[in-house]
Amino acid sequence: MFTRSKNEVAAVEWGNGTSHRLLVEADNMGFAVAHTLVRAGTESKLEYRRNLEACYCIKGSGNVEDTEGNLFAITPGVIYALDGNEPHFLRASEHEDLELISVFNPPIRGDEKHVLSDSGFSTY
Repeated sequence: MFTRSKNEVAAVEWGNGTSHRLLVEADNMGFAVAHTLVRAGTESKLEYRRNLEACYCIKGSGNVEDTEGNLFAITPGVIYALDGNEPHFLRASEHEDLELISVFNPPIRGDEKHVLSDSGFSTY
């Protein structure tokens, strides 16, 4: 058993926000957990090719949209799950940051960063 505080983990700048990777591959738990902040007014084109991801909103608001145009509102208490490695758009509302608890399976290493551009989806 162990504990780890968000304050003990350096924030990773992932592109349009920060991520405190609380559990990573080296912890041998079989999944990873991160406290993810998405900056207000940003849009991120993301795709996880080797990880499934679920994100539970703890603060703020925004939306997630798939490439077919299905749009889902994200507010505190809502979880979204990417169960097929779907490319997606993640947006924080204009007036507030979006804070999520993100779970990855298999676990991420913890040092991954997105390279965001208009030309395609950032992957890792």
